[in-house]
Amino acid sequence: MNLPASFKILLIILFLFVLTHNSFGQNYGLAIATTDESKENNTALDLSPGSPLCLDGNFEISFEASSLYSGLLYGYIVRIIENNERNFDLIYNSENPENLFGIVVGDYRTKIRLNIAPENFLKNWNKISIKFDADKDRLIVSDGHKTYVEGNLHLKKKGCYKLFFGANGDKKFKTTEALSVKLRNIRILKNGITKYYWPLDEHEGEVAHELINGNNGSIKYPFWMASMHQKWEKVGDFVVNGAASTAFDRKEESLFVIGEDSLFTFSLPNSSLSSKSNLDKFKMSHGSQSVFSPINNNIYNFLPGQKMVARYSVINQKWNKKLPYWQEPDYWQANKLISPRDSSMYVFAGYGHFRYKNTVQRFSLKTEQWEQIKPKGDFFTPRYLAGLGSNPQGDTVYVLGGYGSSSGSQMVNSSNIYNMMRFTTKDQTFKKLYDLKNHSEDFAFASSLVIDNSSKTYYGLAFPQRKYNSSLRLIVGSLNNSSYKHVGSAIPYSFHDIRSFADLFYCPESKKFIAVTLLRSKNDQTKVSIYTLQGPPLDFVKSNLTPKYHPSRLFIGLTLFFALLGGGLILYLRNKKRHTSTGDQIKPLEPSAKPNVSAKNAIFLFGDLQVFDRNGTDITKLFTPLLKELFLLLLVNSVKNGRGLHAEKLDEILWFGRTEKSVRNNRSVNIVKLKSILERIEHCQLLKDADYWKIELDYDFWYIDYHNYLNLIEDKKKLDEEKIKLLFELTRRGNFLSNHNYEWLDKFKSEISNEVIDVLLSYANSAKPYNPEFLIQIASYIFYFDPVSEEAMIIKCKALSSLGKHSLAKKAFDVFIKDYRSIYNEDFNKNFNQII
Repeated sequence: MNLPASFKILLIILFLFVLTHNSFGQNYGLAIATTDESKENNTALDLSPGSPLCLDGNFEISFEASSLYSGLLYGYIVRIIENNERNFDLIYNSENPENLFGIVVGDYRTKIRLNIAPENFLKNWNKISIKFDADKDRLIVSDGHKTYVEGNLHLKKKGCYKLFFGANGDKKFKTTEALSVKLRNIRILKNGITKYYWPLDEHEGEVAHELINGNNGSIKYPFWMASMHQKWEKVGDFVVNGAASTAFDRKEESLFVIGEDSLFTFSLPNSSLSSKSNLDKFKMSHGSQSVFSPINNNIYNFLPGQKMVARYSVINQKWNKKLPYWQEPDYWQANKLISPRDSSMYVFAGYGHFRYKNTVQRFSLKTEQWEQIKPKGDFFTPRYLAGLGSNPQGDTVYVLGGYGSSSGSQMVNSSNIYNMMRFTTKDQTFKKLYDLKNHSEDFAFASSLVIDNSSKTYYGLAFPQRKYNSSLRLIVGSLNNSSYKHVGSAIPYSFHDIRSFADLFYCPESKKFIAVTLLRSKNDQTKVSIYTLQGPPLDFVKSNLTPKYHPSRLFIGLTLFFALLGGGLILYLRNKKRHTSTGDQIKPLEPSAKPNVSAKNAIFLFGDLQVFDRNGTDITKLFTPLLKELFLLLLVNSVKNGRGLHAEKLDEILWFGRTEKSVRNNRSVNIVKLKSILERIEHCQLLKDADYWKIELDYDFWYIDYHNYLNLIEDKKKLDEEKIKLLFELTRRGNFLSNHNYEWLDKFKSEISNEVIDVLLSYANSAKPYNPEFLIQIASYIFYFDPVSEEAMIIKCKALSSLGKHSLAKKAFDVFIKDYRSIYNEDFNKNFNQII
């Protein structure tokens, strides 16, 4: 959907105002986004899109509302249409400050005036109810504190009603005069029993799901608030000269990026980037870092190994000295903080010259002298790539994770570290608090942790440091125990330990997290990317917010919704055209190479998930989001290892942080639901065996593409051209579960991608006789998994050249170097002639 520029600007402004103060209690709802410039694009929620809701007798409509920002002027909150003849409107009008909210029936402005103070409407959710008492011919309206009544309105005892919030496009009662509000938990009740319920807890899409009857609403120009707490938004992307570093002013919510000739300032409140030229230009040392001191409003750029510090006055906008250039520092990826308690900067750990460090250094901001501290207490393992945070006073420091070794030597047993260490500056003592557990993939941390001292929790950015094309994920954990979980979406992160850097900050006024990544190129320029996430962050899955009543009808409602969602899924059609001129398209396989696949008792995991029952019916639509994840979690592990998943691991992944009783109830209910679906499938059962949950299938009656894939690559040395074609066929639907982004699934996706690439490269480099056309297919398939595979590019260019297609070989090379430059922000180091 293409939105007007003015509307996009408004959405950015909404990011700065919504969800303030007490509205953080539950972070979901629909924002009615409005703009005066193009009112036709105002958000419109229609809860009766197919046909009116027919309601006999007395009924009540209730909802929760809160304003998006201060200074509202005029607009409709809700419009209720009776029998397509008469309107009942709740309208906001700032012209009368004492009676801001009023009820209009037809052309008559009733005497009902809701008394909600603007400040309260801004800071809190306000429950509003409108009751149609047809028996006594009166309208009863409540604002949660006071009740208002107006009679003699000739209410119908039998009526059909249209229900609109915000703008609406009804032919007779159309309006674009919507009020900028947040809405959630819309209900229609009869005799105190909820008959319809729209929680508005979605994260995306144009459907408002009704959980009892499946009476879904439709939305134009939706703005879901939950997505702000899940998805990192890129707000800055630019390049600076030199080895850049960052610092953060928490009070002003300003991020500083220090380059060799300029200092850049990104202001979060204004979403603006400014720069100040450095008159005393000096080349920044590789590995140098910076930190902002709120004590004196100075930025300190430093190299701890050389005991060198330069000070920049934010007020005077100048450096006090030039630091000499140092190319190979002793403390790459060290951690630092400013301690107001003793007006000092502390520097922990780091790496340099094949050694990990566990030193603690202190730099006095008053005397500008360095000292090396000899800490007491528990052993602090030498490391780098750790996360560090502190309490507001800076006298209690937390250091989490990293990579290093007990001896400090890079050559002896280097590994990831997962302990949480606490250091107190007063007695200079380390204490080990715990070790993180149950990590399925090794990870390290961005430089800083955000510490919430009141709730005894921390936030950090974790990433698998063994990958260049990595990603950062926000984790939240307890300072008191080893529990943690991932929240929010992933941030792309190109990791190279001496060229990359990442950090995390928190803005207390805006309640936003800031993530910044740096990537220095070989020509000594640094690419800076800045991301923000509204706090508090949510899991990157749809919230499981369900009413506490009518569980059977709730399940039916959700099933109906996913039937609509999943009904459109079809198998990918084969590409029937040969493109041997470029080799960019994979040629169709010969009939003999096709796997014998029936549409009955089949599960496809490559591409998007599809499940076919014994009658050949696609039943994918029966899986709700939670049931789908439960099914995939057990199925993938069962097919992979034969024994399934341990019960404790299952509970941790799906119901982390809940009480034991809640976990037990949720597991039992969802296991029963999943079994009811699997009953439609022959030779398949869900069972528990020695604390392991698994899905047991008879492969004589079942086709599962993932199972066939595992059998195919089991012996890589015996792969021939026919088996490579079968591998093409198995994976041509797409990447493994391409539309599913569960954290636990990442290791399976990565493993399969690496296996496919290794198998294809191994075959391409050893296949005899030489078949250039087939090698072009192989190279193109590798690009499908890795667009900048140098080996695949060489294979393709040489194969095209051997066929006499030299211009196409050069074109393939040019495409590769363009993609390479786009991903790595640097030029490929070989030319075409060297490749050929």
